[in-house]
Amino acid sequence: MKLFIGILAVFFFIACSDDSAGTSLSNEESSSSIAEIPTGMLLVEGSSDTVFLGTDNKNAKESERPRMRVVLDYDFFLDIHETTCGDFLALMDSVKISGCESDSLPVSNVTFYDAALFANRKSRRAGLDTVYEYSGAIFDKNGSATDLSGFSVRLDRNGFRLPTEAEWVKAAQGNFSFSKSFHNSNSGFKAHPVCELEKDSAVFCDLSGNLMEWVNDPLGHLVDTLVVNFAGASNTNDLNERVVKGGHFSLDTASIHLYSRGDVYAVTPASSADYVGFRLARGKIPNAVYLDSDGKISSDPIKLLADAAELYTYFKTSNVKLAFRNDQTGNLVYIDYSAESPSPVEIEDTIGVYHPVISPDGNFVAFCTGLEGISGKSALYVRHLDSAGSNLVKLGVESAAIPRFQVLENGDTVVLYVTDAGNNKENADFKARSTWQVPFSNGKFGTPQKLFDGAFHGGVSYDRKLAVTGARLLRANLADSGSTLLENADDTVWYNGEQACNASLAMLGKRTLFLDFASATGKKFVGGSYQPHEFLFVADSAGKLVQSVKAPGGYAFDHTEWADGLGEHFVASLTNADGAHNRMVLIRTSDSSLLNLVEGSELWHPNLWTDRVEKRPESERDTLPSDTTKGFVLDPDSAGQYYNTSGACPWALQFRYKMELLWQYRDSANMVIMGSSRAYFGISPEYFSEPLFAINLATQAQTLYGTNQFLEQYIFPHLKKLKVIVLVIDPDRGSINNGYNKDNMFYTAWESYPGYVYDKNHNYWVDGVPKGLDSLTYNSPGNASSATKLRKNRGFWPNSSKSWGEASLGSDTVWNEVRFAIYYTHFATLTSLLETCREKNITVIGVLTPMHPGYRETGAYGYRGLQRSKAVELIEELSALHETYPNFYLMDENKMGNHDYTDEMANDHSHLSGLGAAQLSRRIDSLITKLGISVE
Repeated sequence: MKLFIGILAVFFFIACSDDSAGTSLSNEESSSSIAEIPTGMLLVEGSSDTVFLGTDNKNAKESERPRMRVVLDYDFFLDIHETTCGDFLALMDSVKISGCESDSLPVSNVTFYDAALFANRKSRRAGLDTVYEYSGAIFDKNGSATDLSGFSVRLDRNGFRLPTEAEWVKAAQGNFSFSKSFHNSNSGFKAHPVCELEKDSAVFCDLSGNLMEWVNDPLGHLVDTLVVNFAGASNTNDLNERVVKGGHFSLDTASIHLYSRGDVYAVTPASSADYVGFRLARGKIPNAVYLDSDGKISSDPIKLLADAAELYTYFKTSNVKLAFRNDQTGNLVYIDYSAESPSPVEIEDTIGVYHPVISPDGNFVAFCTGLEGISGKSALYVRHLDSAGSNLVKLGVESAAIPRFQVLENGDTVVLYVTDAGNNKENADFKARSTWQVPFSNGKFGTPQKLFDGAFHGGVSYDRKLAVTGARLLRANLADSGSTLLENADDTVWYNGEQACNASLAMLGKRTLFLDFASATGKKFVGGSYQPHEFLFVADSAGKLVQSVKAPGGYAFDHTEWADGLGEHFVASLTNADGAHNRMVLIRTSDSSLLNLVEGSELWHPNLWTDRVEKRPESERDTLPSDTTKGFVLDPDSAGQYYNTSGACPWALQFRYKMELLWQYRDSANMVIMGSSRAYFGISPEYFSEPLFAINLATQAQTLYGTNQFLEQYIFPHLKKLKVIVLVIDPDRGSINNGYNKDNMFYTAWESYPGYVYDKNHNYWVDGVPKGLDSLTYNSPGNASSATKLRKNRGFWPNSSKSWGEASLGSDTVWNEVRFAIYYTHFATLTSLLETCREKNITVIGVLTPMHPGYRETGAYGYRGLQRSKAVELIEELSALHETYPNFYLMDENKMGNHDYTDEMANDHSHLSGLGAAQLSRRIDSLITKLGISVE
């Protein structure tokens, strides 16, 4: 690998540094050439050298195994050092960043999205195309970006961006020196000015230390193979995790590995920490290759741009599926947004798929082999909507096109279709075709029935009084007064006989959406000129235009379909200036708000299905005062909505399920498990014997301060049978987090989640919980994987068995006065809590969970430091609380590392596996029995 340093300044074209959504699809080449070496960067030449990602070390995390071989055959630039505070704030002055006492310090406490926005602004300043696109942004009170909706990455552009993991590792393989970077043995547990230990400006610095660094990749699987020009996972996992690389000032060198891909906790794009920063890269990636969720290699993946939580804001349900045609392969693709890890699933087959439509129950998909506007024979099929496309059945008729499912008044499901979906301009040809329906039940077709002449494939109303079609002309079949289409009807042409297509009929309100070709009628309605398919039009049941919706800038609509039967939302393919259908969107007709769904090369014929929960009318919401629950009508837009993608709290998803458990078990739980990740992963309700009934309400990174707020606001008022609290106490963590940050939902983060705001506005329901709050919480946005595990285990998350690993340190062993002050703030919170529990006749079991026995050799109590000699004093102080608060018992399962929890009982240095949790939980249960604590 060869590196070259830039010695000449680049002449930049000054561009607007505004960070409005980057939706331009311009493919213009920048005047800057890859041959020019930007100041402060080194050129990494493409080569056949092998880059190794991951490891075969069996003790490494699952996401870091196996070792994968990568070759990068293209040139790219990479910053010599991490982005400094001075450089960052020069372009991002609206962001309030802590830890920037000097311009030469590396910027930290920034989210992945902050880094992306900075890269975009730097590209604009240099006159380059931006790499990152998004349709909307959410910022916290400090101006830090916590969500970029519709986020996508254009690696075919020559702008600034984060390096891919493979690029970062290629640069680091020869520059990963501990002697010239900062870690916990030489940093004083703080960041230092960039390149302070590496003065040679012709090499990269600080890759192994100072700050951990964001890279471009979502966290995905690795495979044991060789991949050329690997650009990362094609889509994010169910937690939306990202990859971070390198060491930082608080880590010891034994725990810093080139193969590491994460941090102690899950890293999401909204995460930030004082030890995480970034450096930028620049350069197109030719023929970029990705890995999908199954580890399959793809050079042109279909990428998700929206998740279930975003779709929930439109439909008030997370049970959403999208089906469409991948025109590059001709295959059916579907996305189940309620799945554990939603991702595009392509059903590989030799049958070409056009106009797919999902069945009313969401379990089947119908499609045809003919295309709207093209005359000829077409076959119609139905298959299960699963990865295998199982139970494929073909309708045994000569020709059937454009299927549409419908449920009749008697409850029977039928498939509507036409005999030919070709050009409908000529009356004779059109009348020679016909519209049919065929029953479909138990995976089989019944006997087809002709409905009427004419190919009305845009839809037939439930009452059989209106049918529409659009394939050159917008035609309507209108039943005569007192009749139906099956009896007496008139075939008419709407839209003044001008060209139209992509007609779709909404069942409720009988509104028809369609596209046109910049007709005179359309120009008159919108009040100006436009391009074909630039506007979508909506006509009422009489054919009168009532609405138009303009496509986003740089795009036109195609393949438009109502996304529900209510006429409130529609889906469409978007075509760019080159005519490529590279994006699909969902649009709400009431305000034309747009949600980007997926992107790819050629995506056709979207059909979106929802198991929709109907909204109550605005007039029926919150009609009674907040001090009563009799007849109270909850607002489904707020009640139980404890999670969204704002990123205000990194652990919002965990809290969302803890709130669900609280409302679900408020009348039965007599024991709660509280604390940090050591409780979340370490104590299982399953192992507590009757009459104990426990729920685990612990969350990662929680502190005693946050735990106490949770108890005061929700748990004490609503768990009327509560008799036992099992509280994990982390002496080593007691000094690093005072609870006044976004890790604590109940500090300020709650303001970003409507459910908590709604609860507060109704005094946390102390006068009674309204009927339906538990079900609204249960059906609110979340994550299928989290739902499956946390519901089944009543809030406990079972970790896999690995080993204790390395007894690494993430903080200084010796505490200063500030850290002791934070600890004793927590101690005071504990004593106040114990007093409250004594008054309520609640027993508190304080638990010190086992950690790596190797800490006995380090001088530290645990991962977060604390001198062992001082730890003994603090533990004795905790134990002595029993004298003042006889309802408190301290259970020390760590025993300063002299415990009997084996390697297979551990997941890492600080957390138990499921096996370890079983042993710890049974021992706590035995202690409760031994103490004779009554829960009756």
